[in-house]
Amino acid sequence: MLRNGLEPWHLIIVLVVCLLVFGSKKLPDMARSLGRSARILKSEARALRTEDTPPAAHDAPPQAATPAAAPQPPAA
Repeated sequence: MLRNGLEPWHLIIVLVVCLLVFGSKKLPDMARSLGRSARILKSEARALRTEDTPPAAHDAPPQAATPAAAPQPPAA
């Protein structure tokens, strides 16, 4: 029944309905904001993916040795 689910004329109808509903002035702004949102989502997903992987041993900064605390004389 749904062998050819999406035909080219379906896309034309959807575009005409969007143009009628939102108007020609708002469509470029909506497309721009959709692109920004997709870019932000992609960068956040990439950041989460790299955050989950442990850093390699040679990538870790060397840790400075902490000096031992000198004993304090008792307060009088």
